[in-house]
Amino acid sequence: MISVKEAASRIDKLRDEINFHNQQYHVYDEPRIPDSEYDRLMLELQSLESDFPDLITPESPTQRVGGAPLEGFDTVKHRLPMLSLDNAFNAAELEDFDRRVRERLELADDESIAYVAEPKLDGLAVNLRYEQGRLVLAATRGDGASGEDVTSNVRTISAIPLRLLGTDYPAVLEVRGEVFMPKAGFEKLNERARKADGKTFVNPRNAAAGSLRQLDPRITTTRPLTFYCYGFGEIDPAPIGETQSDSILRLRQWGLPVSPELQVVQGAQGCIDYYEKIAVRRDGLEYDIDGVVYKVDRLSRQKTLGFVSRAPRWAIAYKFPAQSADGVRKPIRVSGGAHRCECGGSSAACFVGGVTVSNATLHNMDEGRTQDAGDDTVFVRRSGDVFRGRACSRWYPAVTRKVALPANCPVYPVRIAPARHHESTV
Repeated sequence: MISVKEAASRIDKLRDEINFHNQQYHVYDEPRIPDSEYDRLMLELQSLESDFPDLITPESPTQRVGGAPLEGFDTVKHRLPMLSLDNAFNAAELEDFDRRVRERLELADDESIAYVAEPKLDGLAVNLRYEQGRLVLAATRGDGASGEDVTSNVRTISAIPLRLLGTDYPAVLEVRGEVFMPKAGFEKLNERARKADGKTFVNPRNAAAGSLRQLDPRITTTRPLTFYCYGFGEIDPAPIGETQSDSILRLRQWGLPVSPELQVVQGAQGCIDYYEKIAVRRDGLEYDIDGVVYKVDRLSRQKTLGFVSRAPRWAIAYKFPAQSADGVRKPIRVSGGAHRCECGGSSAACFVGGVTVSNATLHNMDEGRTQDAGDDTVFVRRSGDVFRGRACSRWYPAVTRKVALPANCPVYPVRIAPARHHESTV
């Protein structure tokens, strides 16, 4: 039996080794040892901590999962808001963004802006708060002003360090990034579910969101989640760099993973070139993305540009084209609610943008009558998180002429008046 002093020394050494190898694997994608050797180090650490429980600390690599399931998630107010981004859907809109940035900075026509470019991950945004190098809080984006406390679940993600490496980190460091599920992990998760006759997930984003919001962290730890940093919240003392790119890359020194695709580009043309290269490689990436994000690189310029409404003026997301699919229209039905009746129907289920769509609602009966739709085909498009249905070359779900609309409202005994507005949702 070794002494407490010898055990403490060995435990410290094992923790440092394990944290180093976590950094090499998750941050640099350059593992130095095989999985079997990593497992041996973890088993030795677990054994020593079992023999000397007083030496266990919350940030030990063995303490990622613990405690009973939660009854619910507490609400956390963000120290700095987690803002959304404006979108561009074509090169012209991206060029307009670049022009506005240069005009607000009063730059000469021939002076270009350096932008940080990286893929827009399709996962769940979170804010990680480190105090004195220790992870003390993790929260979802929520409505931007406040989110849910998911610290217990985030601690199970091996890519996220419980304690920062090194010693030169700020006393308070909030980093923001995306929790996501790689495609390979998603397929394995669904395969396990199918073998167990369990419920499968439709897409990696839903799987990541559902996994991170489990009330029992022991379930989350079985899910193949990972994480990339892309921004910052509160930093004290600040700043940690003069540019966005230098600041983000510095996080790697402290054990935090960032996108390997991060790159600094020049001007609007540089942004467009980067977008086109990523679009070609999109299907071959290990994770789902739905566009590219650009941020003005120089932090002093970000400060000058400021914010408008709920979005920064110095950043934009260039989204990929909408995904689409077709479904055959089925007969309509009329249903009543507390204050209105709706005209709707269904189509043959089609899979688009990672979601199965099988129902459509047509709010305007007059439009349905005039479309001459018959038993038509519905064109379903997903743009961002919004679905649109179209029939007969217009943005309305098809409504069959063969089903007569009721003359009287099913809610109140009055005749149905012609609708003045036309709107459809899918």
